[in-house]
Amino acid sequence: MDLTALLDRLSEPTLLVLGGLTVGGLFGALAQQSRFCLRAAALEFSRRRPSDRLPIWLLAFSSAVLATQLITQFGQIDVQETRQLASPQSLSGALIGGSMFGTGMVLARGCASRLLVLSATGNLRALLSGLVFAVVAQASLHGIFKPIRDWLSGLWTTNDIGGNDLTSFLGMTEATVFLFGGLWFIAGVVFAVRNRSSFWHMVTAVGVGLTIPLALWFTTSMSRQAFDPVSIDGVTFTGPSADMLMLFLSAPFETIDFNTGLVPGVFLGSFLAALITRQLLLQGFESGSSMARYLSGAALMGFGGMLAGGCAVGAGITGASLFAMTAWLTLIGIWLSAVITDHLLENAPRVTSIPLNALGNGTRSAQ
Repeated sequence: MDLTALLDRLSEPTLLVLGGLTVGGLFGALAQQSRFCLRAAALEFSRRRPSDRLPIWLLAFSSAVLATQLITQFGQIDVQETRQLASPQSLSGALIGGSMFGTGMVLARGCASRLLVLSATGNLRALLSGLVFAVVAQASLHGIFKPIRDWLSGLWTTNDIGGNDLTSFLGMTEATVFLFGGLWFIAGVVFAVRNRSSFWHMVTAVGVGLTIPLALWFTTSMSRQAFDPVSIDGVTFTGPSADMLMLFLSAPFETIDFNTGLVPGVFLGSFLAALITRQLLLQGFESGSSMARYLSGAALMGFGGMLAGGCAVGAGITGASLFAMTAWLTLIGIWLSAVITDHLLENAPRVTSIPLNALGNGTRSAQ
């Protein structure tokens, strides 16, 4: 991608932010229209109730894998220069953080990206949960939870096994990688047709997947043509959400980059898509117990996502498309913990909540 003409007219930080806004806007609009959601896909699998959420996720996931590997083969990106493969990663963090994220995702009824998409459509539950997610993520990155995150991350790293490239570790050839992605894409199409998914949902699901290599392609092009160093970034939400929080709470950033535009872009894209299709709807919490569930889940996702080095999209799709071993461990942890958590919740005895004023009345009567 030749960005010379744009770089002549715009500063590098401005172009990076605009790129983030564009990719984020596309992701937000397509995710809102396709109803892309890993939590819904995992629950559909767990409860064995076929619908369209699992095929939607499979189509997005496999499209990202195939397109990322395709542009890699054409030399448009060098996967070894990405953060997931260029620097040591935490295997223990991936396993523990992924498991925490999956549990939190079920409790909050949506992963980080889904909460952001829903909040733009008027879902106040998602908005508040997303704020808690960002606060805990920031506390895990630079705040009170950083020491425990560092300790857990250091238990087992990719330095202990000689790297993070899963294709090298398993001896996978280029043909094997494409066959893997192609089989999952075919599975997604078959499941979608069998469950009578709409063609529009299928197309927009593929579009969600294609935003992953688009982000990698754009940031790679910037890294090769910009004067200042530019990191190669994909679509992820844990770190960018934490950074966006600090952008509102502190002095302006010294570094403005692709991720600065990503989160606002997703919000704007989702809002516009919902507005055009008349899907804006103001929603709130049903009860105090449901609020506690949402917020505790968001907190688990905030710490788990930062520990794992990525969320359901950042690790589960972007990192998996690059065949980073830690990303695959995170994805497996998310799926397994989501299924187990849902099973436990489905089979847990129902507890009737006690109004606080009733407790207060009983206390006064005793006195």
